[in-house]
Order: sequence, then C-alpha cells, then structure tokens
Amino acid sequence: MKINNLSEQNSLLNNFLKEIREVEIQKDSMRFRKNLERIGEIMAYEISKTLSYQVENVRTPLGTCATNILSDKIVLSTVFRAGLPFHQGFLNYFDRAENAFVSAYRKYKDKLKFDVLVEYIATPPIEDKVLLIVDPMLASGISMELAYRALLQKGKPAITHIAAIIASREGVEYVKKNFPDNTTLWVAAIDPELNEHSYIVPGLGDAGDLAFGEKM
Repeated sequence: MKINNLSEQNSLLNNFLKEIREVEIQKDSMRFRKNLERIGEIMAYEISKTLSYQVENVRTPLGTCATNILSDKIVLSTVFRAGLPFHQGFLNYFDRAENAFVSAYRKYKDKLKFDVLVEYIATPPIEDKVLLIVDPMLASGISMELAYRALLQKGKPAITHIAAIIASREGVEYVKKNFPDNTTLWVAAIDPELNEHSYIVPGLGDAGDLAFGEKM
C-alpha cells in the first residue's frame, strides 16, 4: 500500500488544516464545514494526478485541440455524517463521479467500550471502477474497513483510494494490514496516538459535532 502524507510538503492545505484544529475557529461551524470542503478539493486534485486519461479533440471557436480527459469511472463514497462536507469537496472536482454513502457509527457499551456498526448503505455498482472512500478522521481504522467491506457487496473495484484529513499512526497501520495492496491512502496529517475514547490526539475533536452540532 502506498501512503501519501500531503503535509510533508508545504501548501495552502496546511492553512486549512490549522483552522480546523484551532479551538476558537472551530466555534464557527460554517467555516469548519467549508474548510473540510476545501481540503477535499485539494486532495481530489492530488488524487487526479494518479488516474487514467484519454485524448479527446475539443472544438474551439477557432479550431480544435487535443486534451487529456479523465477516463476512469469513479465511485465517490463517504461515511455519514462527518464525511459529508469533505465528500462535497471531492464532488466539486470529480463532478461526474457516481456516489455511495455508508452509515457507520459507534454503539457504546459504556463510556470507553464500543462497537462500530454499519446500518445503511446506498451505492452504485463498483466492479472495476476507481473507488474513493473519504472520511475526515482515520482513528482506529475499524469503521473505514467496515465501510469498505459493505461497499464490496456491489463489486470489486479496480483500485481503491482512501482519503482522510487526520489519521492516527494506529489507524494507518490498521489500514495497511486490512486493505489490499492496490489501495492508496491519502492524509493531510498523521497524529501520534489515540486516547482512551479512541479519539485522535492532538486531532481536532469530533468532526461530526463540529460540522453539524452535538448529538444526543
């Protein structure tokens, strides 16, 4: 598996990453959602450099020119609910992609112990297509794997790209062990650890709550 950590090179991505981490800026949920979306756009652009293209002749008012056009069939998938603004950023660029949605959540046994459950999936066929799974946080990696396994009910993708804004080292290692070799992981930052609640440290907190308000 190939791992691309985009924060290893300086770019505007780091500005948006700083803002989604910053406690005071997080209080503006509209800006938080917009920054998730903008990071999704940047990641979509970076991923687009690795995809397949074909030449098409484009007619202009003055003639024709050959242009390389994306030829891969893409299924863009996300995990409810925190993934929605991030997903929109990718969809802004991969605007002809098919879309898939998976509902995965933590069902707590007590304050520290929980299971990850998948309750809902809506997806087109993914056989031989490029599958993009986008979720802002890659903590333990369990929900990412469960989402992937659920999507496999609709076929086997040609290649898979996983995109997360912040990942834990533990989550990265989990994905490396549990996803096929033709998977590429894209992250904006890799943080050192998980706390006792399986939240990434230093991370940013609960991305879903910051984007959409606290849940009961």
